[in-house]
Amino acid sequence: MSKIPRHIAIIMDGNGRWAKEHNLPRALGHKAGVEAIRRIVKESNKLGVEYLTLYAFSTENWKRPLKEVNSLMKLLVDYLKSEIEELNANDVVINSIGDISKLPKICRVELDNAYEKTRNNKGLTLNLALNYGGRNEIVDAVKEICLDLNSGKISEDKITEDIFSNYMYTRDMPDPDLIIRPSGELRLSNFLLWQSAYSEFWFSNINWPDFHEKELKLAISDYQKRDRRFGKVK
Repeated sequence: MSKIPRHIAIIMDGNGRWAKEHNLPRALGHKAGVEAIRRIVKESNKLGVEYLTLYAFSTENWKRPLKEVNSLMKLLVDYLKSEIEELNANDVVINSIGDISKLPKICRVELDNAYEKTRNNKGLTLNLALNYGGRNEIVDAVKEICLDLNSGKISEDKITEDIFSNYMYTRDMPDPDLIIRPSGELRLSNFLLWQSAYSEFWFSNINWPDFHEKELKLAISDYQKRDRRFGKVK
C-alpha cells in the first residue's frame, strides 16, 4: 500500500470483442464496459489512487457508425446521471480532457453539472478522456505557446519540458505512473503521447467488460515490482 501509483490511465478496449464473443450487439458490449468502469473507479478510490484517466472516446471514434457513436454519447449521459450522487458521496472529483466542445450539448450539460457538484471533493480525480487525441493535444499546446510568444507572455528561451507540460490538458496532474490496456492490443492508440514518456505499461488479454478488481490489483502488484529509474542508474 506504500507504493500505489498516483496516476493510473486505462485504454478501455475490448467492448466490441466481448459483445461478439457473447453474440450480442456492440451497444451491449459498451454497456457492459460501463459496469467495469463502476468497479474500477470504486476500487481505485478505495486503494488510494489519486488520478484515474479513462480513454472513453477518441478523436478517431467519430469514424464509427453514427448509431454506435450516438449509443456511446447516451451511455456517457446515463453514467453521469446515475452515478454522480454516489461519486460525490465518495469524494470523487469529475474532470475531463479533450475537446468536449464537439460533444452533443446534453453531454456537455451533464459534464458541467458533474464538474460543479464534485469540484470541492478531495478524493480520486476521475479524468474522462473525451474526444481526446494525443497528437491533437500536442498541436493545441503548440498553438497556445505561439499565442503567448506573440503576446510577450513568455520568451522562446524560457520554454522547457516543464513549461510545455503546463500547456497540456493534464497540466494540473502528474503524468501517469501506470497505463493499462486490456483486450490483447499492444499499442497506445494516440493516448497520452507526451505524458507516457516514462509510464509503466501493463497489458492483458481480458476484454474490458471482464476487467475486475482482481485485474487492477494484479496490474498494481506488477507495477510495484518494477524499478523505475527514469534514465538513471542506481
